[in-house]
Formats: sequence, structure tokens, C-alpha cells
Amino acid sequence: MAFAVHVNIERCTGCNNCVVACPVDALELSTVDPVSTDKIYKVINGKATILDFDRELCAGCGICIQACPYNVIRLEGRWTSSGVPGQV
Repeated sequence: MAFAVHVNIERCTGCNNCVVACPVDALELSTVDPVSTDKIYKVINGKATILDFDRELCAGCGICIQACPYNVIRLEGRWTSSGVPGQV
């Protein structure tokens, strides 16, 4: 089972707190140029800030949510590997 993470990227500042706090390294924040639409991103100072999330690694502990000072992360229950909602 995996967890789905929803990020309000409009409010994300790229502070990296969620990435540092994650005990299973399910989150990765990076900047690239040019802007890619392959991952969650936001343009900050002309660079695409990407928050990459590995739902298979996510343990659903919520530490990333607690670490975020802007309340931009939300967990959505358990999901199967195929992305179909599962039983909690």
C-alpha cells in the first residue's frame, strides 16, 4: 500500500523542511531549467521548483505535514500500487 500526497504548490516556498523531515526519503526538492511538466513544480526566480514524491516509499506518518510551516501538504489515505484507493 502507498499513500497519496497532495501539495498546494501555489503556497509552497521551497523551504525544504518536508524533505529534511521525511524519515523514508519519499520527498525530493530540486530546481531545474527549463520548466518541466513531468512533476509538481512552481516557478521561483525563473527556475522550476520541483517537489518529487515517491508514493511507494511514503509510510503515511505525516511528519512532512508537521514540518511544513505553510500547511501545503495533505495525505490522502492508503492507495494501492496501481493508484486505486484501498482499504484503510
